[in-house]
Amino acid sequence: MSIRVVVADDQELVRSGFSMILEAQADIEVVAEAGDGAEAVAAVQRHTPDVLLLDIRMPVMDGLEAARRVCGQSGCKVVMLTTFDLDEYVYEALYAGASGFLLKDVRRDDLVHAVRVVAAGDSLLAPAVTRRLVADIVRRRREAAAAEATPERLDVLTAREVETLRMLARGLSNAEIATTLFVSEHTVKTHVSNVLGKLGLRDRVQAVICAYETGLVVPGASDDNDGP
Repeated sequence: MSIRVVVADDQELVRSGFSMILEAQADIEVVAEAGDGAEAVAAVQRHTPDVLLLDIRMPVMDGLEAARRVCGQSGCKVVMLTTFDLDEYVYEALYAGASGFLLKDVRRDDLVHAVRVVAAGDSLLAPAVTRRLVADIVRRRREAAAAEATPERLDVLTAREVETLRMLARGLSNAEIATTLFVSEHTVKTHVSNVLGKLGLRDRVQAVICAYETGLVVPGASDDNDGP
């Protein structure tokens, strides 16, 4: 069964280029293109795709508002596109429900891989550049969010769920977490589901942000020194 994708970007050459790359894959189908945020939302409603590649800066309706509407109204996974690797809007996009982001100069293979990963229900937090981005932006905004995001928020989690959350924040995949904890991938999926449910989070991306904001993972610290 093909992965259905909508590509939304106000630059026609970028939009067409991404579409051509994705259409060349046997397991991916581009069902629509959109030139602004409003068109992207309408395309998702019309075609019910699995993944929306969405430019973060667009006319009529910007990518952030489009992401909020798509994530709030459908099960479509959103991947934001940006030319800025330290764009503050990326942080807002993650909170809006996006499953990750890509730079517009992404390599062909990485673009295809990203669509497949997100369609499978994972996120784009594994690449080191994404972890650094989230850590940097959360560090700068953590003080403002401290009143709401406190370490006590994690008290609802079991010790194993806390460890799972810490590993998610380090960018480990389910398979890598399973290997580290000596459990099955099915067990890891259960832990991840419990973490999301107990903390009221939409997906793994928001779980990673929560881990940074509560101090479970310290930006810039080594893996061995993560956590309080």
